[in-house]
Amino acid sequence: MEPNREAVHDRWDPEPRWPALVAVLSVGGLYVALPAYLTVGPRWLLPAVIGVLIVPTVVSHHTGRHHVDRILGFTITSLVTLALLLSVILLIRALPSHRESPADLLLSAASLWSTNILVFALWYWRLDAGGPHGRDSRLGHPEGAFLFPQMTMLTEAKVAAGQHTWSPNFLDYLFLAFNTSTAFSPTDAPALARWGKVLMMLQSLISLTVLALLAARAVNVL
Repeated sequence: MEPNREAVHDRWDPEPRWPALVAVLSVGGLYVALPAYLTVGPRWLLPAVIGVLIVPTVVSHHTGRHHVDRILGFTITSLVTLALLLSVILLIRALPSHRESPADLLLSAASLWSTNILVFALWYWRLDAGGPHGRDSRLGHPEGAFLFPQMTMLTEAKVAAGQHTWSPNFLDYLFLAFNTSTAFSPTDAPALARWGKVLMMLQSLISLTVLALLAARAVNVL
């Protein structure tokens, strides 16, 4: 859906895109930091593919070709998700062989845990309420897949607090993903949509696998 120009003009806080771009680039950097046995193919391959896809994504966004921007965005997010899942599987398979030192195991667990947060923050950001372009097409954020605290405020309270045009941006979804990976449950923003609940369960499962099983073992053998 194309953004409504009048609504976008009236918004005091239009949604920035650069935090999501930084998150994608950070995922590529974390992937390079992983040991070779936790990657598929050369370690530079995923960051190179991300770099190639980011250029037309940014261009399509700035030229108003939002459909192309959306397709490329989902493609990038799907690629980093696949890379995350494969790395977690490879890390689990590497445990019985004792190929990794405790320090390497802790470093790998920290990289994968951080990647897990960034990847699912990207999914929440891209899917909630029609994604960034969908949220930019309306004033405020009356409904979505997650119940943010600002959505429960009375209209008078929102106006008094200067939040009547509030809408979530990437930082809000990053906070949601961080809490899901640390608390293994929603904190301030429970999921309302089923797809949100499924993604949060998957993110919690990955985080539990990395932290409770892999990092805990590394600490025990230090």
